Amino acid sequence: MTIIQDWHGVPEAARGATVALGNFDGVHLGHAAVLRAAHGARPDLPLAALTFEPHPREHFRPDDPPFRLTVLAAKAEALGALGARTVFAIPFGEKLAAMSAESFVEEVLHQGIGAKHLACGADFAFGHRRGGDVAFLAREAEKRGIGLTVVPAVTDAAGPVSSTRIRRVLQDGYPDLAAAMLGRDWELRGEVFHGDKLGRELGWPTANILLGRQLEPARGVYAVTVRLADGRLVPGVANVGRRPTLGGDPVTRLEVHLFDFSGDLYGQEIGVRIRAFLRADAKFDGLQALQDAIAADARNARRVLGIS
Repeated sequence: MTIIQDWHGVPEAARGATVALGNFDGVHLGHAAVLRAAHGARPDLPLAALTFEPHPREHFRPDDPPFRLTVLAAKAEALGALGARTVFAIPFGEKLAAMSAESFVEEVLHQGIGAKHLACGADFAFGHRRGGDVAFLAREAEKRGIGLTVVPAVTDAAGPVSSTRIRRVLQDGYPDLAAAMLGRDWELRGEVFHGDKLGRELGWPTANILLGRQLEPARGVYAVTVRLADGRLVPGVANVGRRPTLGGDPVTRLEVHLFDFSGDLYGQEIGVRIRAFLRADAKFDGLQALQDAIAADARNARRVLGIS
């Protein structure tokens, strides 16, 4: 799978695809349906996905708290797992925000990437002030000999599956509901940094990452599975919070203790797959109480994960 971050000078091998369109934050079941539709309409063509980087909301509302379910690398990996050979991560800034819907179809989709067929959700909108909808896209695509498949929303008992719903349930402490809509466990990624080594002193060494642009889920303790840089999966217990027992931190961190593991992870990127919410973050009366709580959390996480 190849990531292309410009629509100018696209290599000939990447042109002429059937292209799924969307922001694809999270790459959930609804997004998967769009990719299936793109492939199903033209199985003779290579499958690509076109998304925007940064997410348009990050451009228009830069002061919003971080909300991303998947940053680019994770998004591209998930799209690749669904069959996308190429991910066009189109830079979203002032120039693209000011581009008319017609120019977007002509310059980006037609001339730029040479799309032969398009697929998108029924609510897809694009161009300056979101001036283009699916009806507009259908007319403009037809003029250029480009096919279009409009995909209805994937729904469950609670309604349409959406990135917004997934963010909400994660913030409410229901990673299982998020996983059902994603089709996989939600994963937080980050580079392990040097902390104050207090976890090691307490007998529970942790790998620490910052959330960066990723959504902050409900603060508390989780059963997790950690994907290491070498591809190994290791179960563990993690805390998302600001360490209130230790006086509080200015930013939220994710601290994960890997079960039955020894090794140096500093400077490596890990992916922490959130499996189950165990309890809310809490302030304890001293380090011994904190140590006892961590031991209980570890036992609970092992039970939830089905390991001894």
